[in-house]
Amino acid sequence: MSDEDVALVVEETKSGMQKALRSLRAEFQKVRTGRASAALLDGVQVDYYGTPTPLNQLANLSTPDPRLIVISPYDKAAFQDIEKAILKADLGLSPSNDGKVVRVPIPPLTEERRKQLVKHVHRVGEDHKVGVRDARREGLSLLKDLASEGLSEDDKRREEKNIQALTDDFVKQIDQVMTDKEEEILQV
Repeated sequence: MSDEDVALVVEETKSGMQKALRSLRAEFQKVRTGRASAALLDGVQVDYYGTPTPLNQLANLSTPDPRLIVISPYDKAAFQDIEKAILKADLGLSPSNDGKVVRVPIPPLTEERRKQLVKHVHRVGEDHKVGVRDARREGLSLLKDLASEGLSEDDKRREEKNIQALTDDFVKQIDQVMTDKEEEILQV
């Protein structure tokens, strides 16, 4: 039993927790806040000549002002397909095409919709906290296995405290990300 094995377990646990935090941030980029963001359209798949293709691979996306996303397709034949894909994505957005670019105005959020989004943010945040706890449980299980292979009880307890401290830190970070996103949604 070596210190390298114990360090590997802690590092693997931390990696799992970081993955949950990154996933949360990526998920929150897709949540509409009333401000234009190209990330809103990240999940949109366009049926381009029979192949589902991410929108950002077919066009340049820009946000010239806080209430508008402008999409400049590389292929002018893709205008109709891009509009259909945005409507099909059910984001509550209505694209318009002028032959040169597709404009996607971002309507202001109603108070009811803001409250729904805040609930969604909390639900997603809690799901990702579960991911952090799963990483902790996996790490503690690996420590238990190492203890059965000869890791001393004192070393095991010390590393369990380290893993718990990591868990607490990542849960605080998730709470902070949730709070920031909630403030962004509620900002009028």
